[in-house]
Amino acid sequence: MTGTLALPMSALELCDAMRLAQPYDPSRLDRVLRLDSPRGLIEVQASAPWRSLKSALGASYAEDGGTVAQAIATNAPGPDGRPVVAHVESLALVTPDGELRRASRLSQAELFCLAVGGQGLFGAPYSATLRLESLRSAVAGRENGEALDLPRSGKPIRELRLLLPPAHLESFLAKARQCCEEWRIEIETAAARRILPEQETVLCWARQEYAELALGLAERPALGGAVRGTQVRRLLIDEAIALGGSFPISCTPEATRAQVEACYPQIKDFLAHQRRLDGAGRLANPWLRHHLSLLGRETCEVRWTA
Repeated sequence: MTGTLALPMSALELCDAMRLAQPYDPSRLDRVLRLDSPRGLIEVQASAPWRSLKSALGASYAEDGGTVAQAIATNAPGPDGRPVVAHVESLALVTPDGELRRASRLSQAELFCLAVGGQGLFGAPYSATLRLESLRSAVAGRENGEALDLPRSGKPIRELRLLLPPAHLESFLAKARQCCEEWRIEIETAAARRILPEQETVLCWARQEYAELALGLAERPALGGAVRGTQVRRLLIDEAIALGGSFPISCTPEATRAQVEACYPQIKDFLAHQRRLDGAGRLANPWLRHHLSLLGRETCEVRWTA
């Protein structure tokens, strides 16, 4: 690959782009910057793919080809079920005022806890310093999860991810099957994996050990089918909450305001921190716009029938 876009992006260039509100190509932030073997640390630019760490780890940490920044933005679980915050030593972020800040648990701790799992709303990520031994442990403890063998209709699917106390996984699956039968929506796929808890991030989604259940629900054509699908997903979220469960806030736009506030009571404080840091809205993205709209709506009674 040749041309300007193939060149790595410097921290200074990223600072200028943020300060002047200019677009930049995040794919240029894809280099491994340093390996600190004595301390067991590796610093990589934000858009480095996980496969670029394969030689340092001896195996792939993530199989989906995602980037380090994507995993940090959602605090994504690793192969052993631990959210990625467990492996992050520090972050280098460019805040909306164009300043490069290094945040860790010891320095600028509030920014660190907001940025990990912060949906990319607290700075343009430049690099992340990761703990090699922790990453190797996650790879060694990889869990494959369980997938149910279900008949497939061949219809397009849309995935719903739910978090359930492990003891209630089977009872929830029974209720999910019943609900989907009543609404005549097929469960095309179902897979479960273990999620381990963390208590460090502000928008914490893994508050306890969960079984994460990924349900692939058939998508029906036309507006009526979309409405039915959304309502079924909301009913399933309610069932999960009733059993002491939750849902990952990074990928569940179907959740209602009441469901979001029940599972994420810290959401308003989180958004207030984001407004304070980014009053001009330079870091706004679809996730932020959706949740600002959701929390700003007036509640009203809605009745549905099957």
